[in-house]
Amino acid sequence: MNAEQLKYLLIGLVVAGFLFDKLTSWLNVRQRVGDVPATLRSHLSQEKLQESKSYQRTNYRFGLLTGGLSFLVTVACLQWGVFGWLDTLVGSWVAAPIWQSLIFFGLLFIASDVLALPFDYYHTFKIEEDFGFNKTTKKTFVLDKLKGYALGIVLGGGLLALLLWLVDTLGASFWLYFWAVAAFFMVLLNMFYTSWILPLFNKLTPLEEGALKDSIMGYASSVGFSLDNVFVIDGSTRSSKANAFFSGIGKRKKVVLYDTLIEQHTTEELTAVLAHEIGHYKKKHILQSMVISVLQLGAMLFVLSLFVNSETISLALGGERAAVHLNLIGFVLLFSPISTLLGIWMNMLSRKNEYEADRYAKETYAAAPLAEGLKTLSVKTLTQINPHPLHVFVNYSHPPLMKRLERLEQLSNEM
Repeated sequence: MNAEQLKYLLIGLVVAGFLFDKLTSWLNVRQRVGDVPATLRSHLSQEKLQESKSYQRTNYRFGLLTGGLSFLVTVACLQWGVFGWLDTLVGSWVAAPIWQSLIFFGLLFIASDVLALPFDYYHTFKIEEDFGFNKTTKKTFVLDKLKGYALGIVLGGGLLALLLWLVDTLGASFWLYFWAVAAFFMVLLNMFYTSWILPLFNKLTPLEEGALKDSIMGYASSVGFSLDNVFVIDGSTRSSKANAFFSGIGKRKKVVLYDTLIEQHTTEELTAVLAHEIGHYKKKHILQSMVISVLQLGAMLFVLSLFVNSETISLALGGERAAVHLNLIGFVLLFSPISTLLGIWMNMLSRKNEYEADRYAKETYAAAPLAEGLKTLSVKTLTQINPHPLHVFVNYSHPPLMKRLERLEQLSNEM
């Protein structure tokens, strides 16, 4: 395949990926609202259900606009060789290949973020504001952006520089060494995310003494789960949406509850949510996901090593010579169908794990408060209760609400 043919293959992959993504979203937003299911009537009104559908439509139209713009820019850059033009420009500034690549990606990052910034602002202060979710101030919005830039430069830029140095030094055998470093970094980030990264954006405080802490600590002790403390994150400074998550391994593990979650749920519901999260740990889902991610990364890096010095890819992107940074872009586009399939498979696995964690919560605590908590959480966040099956299959990491409720009811009837 020559460079011209490869260019049109890359454009074809971008077009196919865009159309597939928008097809699933279009099918999903076309789903009929219907009546409120009997099991949700104590939590959800018909008016609230209509509001949820309006939220889905608004986000669909917004995603169509932003995704369409990104799609057009990408296709234009491929068709008219903008990536190659930028490579030539940067090459006239500096001679060192590593610095050429870092400057190249830095300029792309700046251009991309400048393009996305107005849309990010509109989504936060218009769409999320209109539906009652936004709690972010303009100051917090700006500070979050600046902190994100700093992290991107330090962590992302550092890893990119290491990758480029290894490619320059070792050639195609770089992948094994970078895989080892990246895998170590992934484990380290999982262990220390709540200690090092999260505090840069949010305030974490230990859960205060009281009935909730007694219930959570008592449950954790009853299932042999070592838990020194539960932390509360000030999610209400940015959004009224609620969440909870589990982070870390071994002695570094932490359970984090959003303050909005605590405000919206009973002690029994919150303990059931914790039981679900502990279920993930007990079933080794966190370790499983980590191992799979590391193996996927290794496979991707090995495939990258086969193309990283390809002159054809660089020429297809408009370059005048082989350049690692051009080949990285080309590889990401060529790998996109495989990435989509891997993402679908990971979502299937994740949905299975969610069912298993629900079962664990039911068996070690109770199904009813978990079900009630899921209903409240879904209604408060305007979650779609009847998503299209294809959209679920492709994009959902968690089973839809009604499926989880049906499974919990089945589990209760088994006893």
